[in-house]
Formats: sequence, C-alpha cells, structure tokens
Amino acid sequence: MAGRRDTFLVAVLCGNVVMLLAGVVLAPETTTADRRDMYSLVQWLWGLLLNMPTAVVLAMVVNLLLLLRLVYTRGNSKEQVVYVNKDVACYKTSTQDIPTPHLRIFYGTQTGTAKHFAELLHTAAQDRGLTCGVTDLAKVTDPEDTFTEEMEAGSICVFILSTYTDGQPPEAAAWVCRWLEESATDFRVSKTLLGKLQYAVFGLGSSEYGDNFNKASKKLEQWLKTLGAQEVFPRGVGDQNVAGSRHGSLEQDFTVWSNQMLGAVRNCQSQQGGCCKQSTDSCQCKGSDNKQGEDKEVQYESSSDDGGSLSDDDGALVDVEDLGAVMSKMKQAKKQRQEEEEAAGRGRRKITVKKKGGEPKEMITPALKKALEKQGYRLIGSHSGVKLCRWTKSMLRGRGGCYKHTFYGIESHRCMETTPSLACANKCVFCWRHHTNPVGTEWRWKMDDPQAILDGAMKNHYNLIKQFKGVPGVKAERLAEAMDVQHCALSLVGEPIMYPQINTFVQLLHRHRISSFLVTNAQFPDAIRNMDPVTQLYVSVDASTKDSLKKIDRPLFRDFWPRFLDSLKALSEKGQRTVYRLTLVKAWNVDEIENYAQLVEIGKPDFIEVKGVTYCGESKASSLSMANIPWHEEVVNFVQQLADQLPAYEIAAEHEHSNCVLLANTKFKKGSEWWTWIDYPKFHQLIADYTDSEGDKMFSAEDYMAKTPGWAVFGSREQGFDPQETRWYRKNRKDISGC
Repeated sequence: MAGRRDTFLVAVLCGNVVMLLAGVVLAPETTTADRRDMYSLVQWLWGLLLNMPTAVVLAMVVNLLLLLRLVYTRGNSKEQVVYVNKDVACYKTSTQDIPTPHLRIFYGTQTGTAKHFAELLHTAAQDRGLTCGVTDLAKVTDPEDTFTEEMEAGSICVFILSTYTDGQPPEAAAWVCRWLEESATDFRVSKTLLGKLQYAVFGLGSSEYGDNFNKASKKLEQWLKTLGAQEVFPRGVGDQNVAGSRHGSLEQDFTVWSNQMLGAVRNCQSQQGGCCKQSTDSCQCKGSDNKQGEDKEVQYESSSDDGGSLSDDDGALVDVEDLGAVMSKMKQAKKQRQEEEEAAGRGRRKITVKKKGGEPKEMITPALKKALEKQGYRLIGSHSGVKLCRWTKSMLRGRGGCYKHTFYGIESHRCMETTPSLACANKCVFCWRHHTNPVGTEWRWKMDDPQAILDGAMKNHYNLIKQFKGVPGVKAERLAEAMDVQHCALSLVGEPIMYPQINTFVQLLHRHRISSFLVTNAQFPDAIRNMDPVTQLYVSVDASTKDSLKKIDRPLFRDFWPRFLDSLKALSEKGQRTVYRLTLVKAWNVDEIENYAQLVEIGKPDFIEVKGVTYCGESKASSLSMANIPWHEEVVNFVQQLADQLPAYEIAAEHEHSNCVLLANTKFKKGSEWWTWIDYPKFHQLIADYTDSEGDKMFSAEDYMAKTPGWAVFGSREQGFDPQETRWYRKNRKDISGC
C-alpha cells in the first residue's frame, strides 16, 4: 500500500512539471527585459497564467490539491503491517485514541490449577496495558445476565476450564456448563443469543485419559459457537501428562498460549475501534478458518519432534507471501496432534516425546518439583523421591511403630519410604499426596540408573534422619540404629512397578540386606508377572466392582477393569508373600462384602490388610471429609463379615492406632499361634541362594515366616501397640496419621 502511494505522488509531481512547461511553451512570448525585477517577474507569471489554455490550468490545480492531500495523509498514517502470531494474522495500523480491550477471565477449577492460571493471565494482561477482571464460574448464578453484561461492555471473555472425572467439567463450573448446553440444544433459544460475545478458551487435562482429554473445554467451545459467540483466538490445550505435553509441562503450555493470545489482542487493537470490536467477518483475530464446530486446538508447534515453535520471536514480522507456508505448518501440527489423540483414545499411544537432541523429557517439571518439595519430599534424579514416614519419627522417640511393625515385625525407625517412579496410573479420591505427582500409563520419560536412585535415596534418607540429632525425646540408640536401613517401603507415591528397571533396583536393595515391600495399584499385570521375588508384594484393592473402582481410583486406562482382574490373577502365581490392601471409605465401598470375597478367590493372597481411609485434610481434588473416615470398630466389623465369607482366612492381628486389621490365610497359623512375622535374616539367605542359582532355588512364603508376639495378635489388650513403646495421645484430636 505504501509503495503504491509513493509511486502516485511521484506521478502527480511529474505531471505538474510537464503541464507547467507546456503552459510556458503555449503562452505568448515575453521579453527578458520585462523580467528584470520582482514586480516584472510577477507580472510575467500572471500573464503566463492568463494566456495558458484553461484545461492546463485546471489540471494543475487539481493535481496540486491531490498532492497536498496525499502528503498530509502519509504524514498521519504509518505503513500497514501484517503481524503473524503463529496461527493468527493481525493487521496493524497506527491510529489515535484506540480503546483498550477489556478481558474478563472466567475459570472453573477442581484442584486450584485453573484459578492459578487465571491469576497469572490477569497479571500478564495488566503488564501489557490491558484492563481485566477475574471471575470464578462457581459464583456465576445467572449466566445469561453475566454474559449479556460482558457483551454490552464489549469485553473479551477468556475461559480457563479443567476436565474432571469422565470428561466432565469441575463441580465449580457445572452450573454454567449445564446452562450453556441446555441453551445450545434448546430449539426455542435463539442461536444468536451470545452473538456479540467475544471469547477465547484454554483447557486443562491429561492426554492419558484418551477421548476424555480436555473434553470439557471442547464442549464449552462448541456450545459458545452454537449460540453465536465469536472466537477471537483459537482454543489452547494444556496437557498435565509431561510426556505428551507440547511444551514440556502444563504450565508451559499455558504460558505459550496466553502470551500468544495477549499478543494478538494487543496487536489487533490498533485497528480503528479495536480489531476485536469489529464485525464477525472483518475481525482479523480469527484463524484462517471459522467453520462451525471445527476443533481449533492451538499447540503452537511445528511438525518436528523437538516441538519447537514456528518462530523464536512471538511478534516477528512475516511477509504476506510466507503466510501459506506458515499455515501449512500449523495444519501439519494440528493433524499430527489429532492422530496422537485418536491413538491414545484407542489405547495405542506409543509416542515418546523428546526434547531437542533426541533425549526423552524429564518426569519432574519445575512446578511439580516445587509442589513435592513443599510437602517434604527429597527428589532424586528426574523421577524418584524419598520422604520420612510419620511412624519413623514416632519410633525414634519410642512412641510406637506402624502397623507393619505389628503385623510383620519391621523396625519402623529403620524403614526407608521411597519410590523409583513418582508417576501413577490412577488419581484416587483418597490420594494422600493431593495429586501433586505425575500420571501416566507407560514409561516415556528420561530414565535414571537404579544404582544412582538407591544411592540418592539412602543419602537423602540419612540426611533427614540426622536432623533429629539433639531433638528432645529422640532416643540416642534409636537414632544410631536408624542410620542403618533394614527395610524399604516402595509405597511412597506413584507406581514403582512402572519403572522399567524395577527388578534391578530391588536386587540392589537385597544386596544391601534391605527387605522390600512393593505396592502396586493393579493396573500392570505383565509387570507383576515379570517381577522378581520381593519380601512382600502388595496389590491395592480399593473397590470390588467396575463402577466403584472407576469412581474411587479414577484410573487412566480405558480397560482398567480387565487389567485389574488380570493383576489379581498374576498375584496368585507368585510364590512369595502376597497381600491385598483394602482401603475402606464410608459411603463408598463398605457394602461390597460378597464382591470382595470373590476377588479374594481370584488372587488368593496370603494376607488381607483392611485399613480405614486416612484423612489428609481438605483437598480440591477430592470430596472426602471426616464423615468418610470409618471408626476402628467399623473396620473390625467389616473384616469380621469378610472373614465369614472366606473359610481359609481368619483375623490374625490389628493395629488400632492405625485403624488397620489383618486377615491371614490359616497356613500361617500353627496350632493356636500366628506366624505372620517375617524372619528377615532367613529371607536374605533365601534370596541370595535364588540369585546365585539364577532362579533355580525357588522358595515360598512359609520358608521365612516367624512367630507373631502376643501383643500383636487380634483380641489382645494392647490392640497391636508394642508394650515396649510409650503410647502418645493427642488431646481432643483423632489420630489421622499412618503410612
């Protein structure tokens, strides 16, 4: 445009010069004597004009006026530039008194992440000179009035929405989403109800959930479009699955999208009245296609494996001729993403997302690292962690050990709680880590060496123990013993059996004469079958039916129930000690006695631990409250009813302090005495013989059992509390701890 204007100016100027010369030639001849002074010169010019042809004079006047107008316009209007923010073309012109767009940020959250992102966006928008406000969708009681007010104000509404169970929106946003859905599907409601509403959507979720990935934000966008709302920027997608995230983490996905969205809005406002205040057809904030219902997920990715953005400079200038290549890359990236999501939905997602240089991504992102360390974890490498158990601290003071001390004879102050995999395939409602750990269905992260993990775990564990030196009440002899770990509980968080080198890690533990208690969530049957002997192998059985398991564990696998049953079958094939771990949640799974009995027949565990759910305080990720915590008497009653359904099992022990009861197979009962404890020296000898013989010298659970002391047996006066310890009561507080 600017080039054409300059050419026209030159043409007009040349035209005036030509016409002036023509006028001089056509005018009557005048002598030079008549032009000796200024007065004479003026007289000559006036005479020249009078004698010129009328057409020439008029043409010169018109050309001069056009020249003045173009010069004035050029001085008050700069060159128009095409800005390309990856997926969005924005036309920018320099004008004065352009109104600043107002952003209204709506968020719907379950765990607080969407709220956090809304606050980040609010700060970023203000830094860019945009006015904005933040509203919790839970506080929107009349959506129609709220959206009408925003339309009248000309606001750009940004929706930040997470996806909860089964692809549903979080409870806080349920009412607004229900209103939008009903309005969009009601033939009586005008499809232009939200015709003046300008919006952008960002969804939070995990690609591990397949078809349900970001389903809530997709539906929200569809309903808005159906009601005539105008998209001002393509929908963004945040992936909590580190391996599947386009930018390495959920936080980075949001950062990239929000920067692009704010940049586009800020750049586009330079049009007269603000780009986003124009009509639907003229608004240039939109992508290249605006078809009804089309999925416009913005990944800001090229089709390369490194996941790099199209440009290192978010506000880079791109020639119009290059737009075709840019849009082609965007379409390729979008197509690739759709193919990956379809594969994930069919349970065939086998993609390992790599960083530049070809290395897999690390499991622990900076945000996860910060959250876990805040909870007291000591992180090891890129996917492991260690933390002191409450009962370790308790036994250092001589105040009693955990239920494993009562049931199996471990020394709680000499137990290290760790995991080689912080990732889990479930998001249980009673997760005592508040879902701060990653999730996944297979290993797709950078993998650390098992020896490095063990060294790091022991180093960090001992450093935590040393902090108790000189603490009032800590026994010196217990502190010295704690510096020699004897047991390892692989149940800290996540799914340890996901770690591809779990067998090597367990073998290293055994070489250090450290017993192994491995817990799995019954979603990896093949890994259970391939597992080398451990001291005691656990399977968490949190529910007895498909529906209740889905409700309580919220598994990532679509075929979670077949996997669950196959895991129980795999457990029955193991020769060493096996355990079912049942967690009772009142009003959720305490009425399924017969179904639990049927599951016991499948896995045939040596022991069944039944424990009341541990209340870990309020969590936005869970609806559990103290009302869901069963009393110890209620747990005992449940176990007695379950024992009535299982002729081969009897109640062997209890730990009232942990609200836990143990059912044991009667093969661990000699006469009237229970032998649920473990002969640890004997186990280490047996595992050494097994290793040396390369697996030929197999052994069974009965080969390393030991007699259970009387105070630990069910029905004893001590109720499982070691009489050598000192019972510590808390005033007016129910003990909610445990490991």
